[in-house]
Amino acid sequence: MGNHPQLTLDRLACERGGQLLFEEVDLSLGMGQWLRVLGPNGAGKTSLLRLIVGLMRPLKGRVLWRGQPVNEQREAFGRDLFFLGHAPAVKDDLDPVDNLLSASALAGHPASRAQAMQALGEAGMAGYERVPVRRLSQGQRRRCSLARLSLARTAPLWVLDEPWSALDADGARWLNGLLRQHLNGGGLAVLTSHLDMALDDLPHQELSL
Repeated sequence: MGNHPQLTLDRLACERGGQLLFEEVDLSLGMGQWLRVLGPNGAGKTSLLRLIVGLMRPLKGRVLWRGQPVNEQREAFGRDLFFLGHAPAVKDDLDPVDNLLSASALAGHPASRAQAMQALGEAGMAGYERVPVRRLSQGQRRRCSLARLSLARTAPLWVLDEPWSALDADGARWLNGLLRQHLNGGGLAVLTSHLDMALDDLPHQELSL
């Protein structure tokens, strides 16, 4: 694993609604490393993730990807990024296959129908591929969203907000396996979670907001 910085948060500060959420966030992640973001509700964990992926602008500071500001390389950074917010982000009127194909294409990681079916099978959704999402449980919806990870293996940076939310034990083990494979292959991950994660033996940092 290399130690050269890939993702750098350079003295980041964030303000929301006139309130300063955090400031002077300063750290770097190298290949094969992950960051766990901790803090109570309202501390700014989700805001930090949105700053990293470019959905918000920092009050101060910069986000660097491979040494360059992300706002100066939006297209290249977008290809290298997989972002999943806290909400399942699936459309009720579509089935899991069409949700997966649509979301992956929009994210810049297009897939075939066969690849989507395989990813859903790996996510424990075999037999539900053609069921409208509105008929699925919250855990099944979460698995549909996370199945996109199987189609984004070439994206080196994964930014996931509460990815274990609504997953049962089998789903959590499956997700842990995907994350381990990603990190062991030299990928990076930024994660928020209120749960204990079975990844602490891998190189990581913790940031408390």
